[in-house]
Amino acid sequence: MSVRHFLSMMDFTPQELVGLIRRGSELKDLRDRGVLFEPLKNRVLGMIFEKASTRTRLSFEAGMIQLGGQAIFLSPRDTQLGRGEPIADSAKVMSRMLDAVMIRTFAHDTLTEFAANSRVPVINGLSDDLHPCQLLADMQTYHEHRGSIAGKTVAWIGDGNNMCNSYIEAAQQFDFQLRVACPEGYEPSATLLAQAGDRVQVMRDPHQAVAGAHLVCTDVWASMGQEDETAARLALFRPYQVNRALLAGAAEDVLFMHCLPAHRGEEISEDLLDQPFSVAWDQAENRLHVQKALLEFLVEPAYHYA
Repeated sequence: MSVRHFLSMMDFTPQELVGLIRRGSELKDLRDRGVLFEPLKNRVLGMIFEKASTRTRLSFEAGMIQLGGQAIFLSPRDTQLGRGEPIADSAKVMSRMLDAVMIRTFAHDTLTEFAANSRVPVINGLSDDLHPCQLLADMQTYHEHRGSIAGKTVAWIGDGNNMCNSYIEAAQQFDFQLRVACPEGYEPSATLLAQAGDRVQVMRDPHQAVAGAHLVCTDVWASMGQEDETAARLALFRPYQVNRALLAGAAEDVLFMHCLPAHRGEEISEDLLDQPFSVAWDQAENRLHVQKALLEFLVEPAYHYA
């Protein structure tokens, strides 16, 4: 069987994705009960970071250790990739020494080219286009708090960035409706919108997007690499701040998520993360557990979720 990768939400079937988030909750329970479970003993994950990270590094590194394996952190200074070695050449060499590779990068093409030349699974830890591992954590968190998200309404408020793009894919895979509220010119991928069809609506009014929504999500207004746009974005996105007044129009059992780090007072009000409807801390923790399920599935596929 050919090697499988996880570069986007569309790489797995809906049944496999649901299985992963359920498995993430099972692994979370094992961890909470102190049960030792090491299916990846003597396995090694290589982690290539071209972008800085807190949650991605901690969750993958701790996850591999908890599963009995090891993880190696590689910055651009630590590999020949940072000195101009072709991506294909690096992939061919590294995949002969590792059991899986996680890459957090800028250009999505870096991931696709690496995966095309790798003999082991490649995982997208984030690219400028997509952030599928975060969506797995988000879906696990919603499932733990509210059950199935199928048939629900999700509102994305703010920049149509990589997180928003992955929400568009998740809407198709997990069968929910997505409303995206963003300023003109900051829409998510036109290609992904076309693929999603009437599953996704783009609008300008955040109140319209949030009306009756069961889940409301946002992200920072200026991502890594966009620092020179910060001042302009702050002014343009100000009407898109998520606060308690905005969420008053959502469903009574609404949940709020933020992939973090958050800029309190900008994309969210100062106190929002501390409200009972905010599950951002569970959401962050679940990166660890669902990524363990992903690693188990890709590296030691004894579990079949289809």
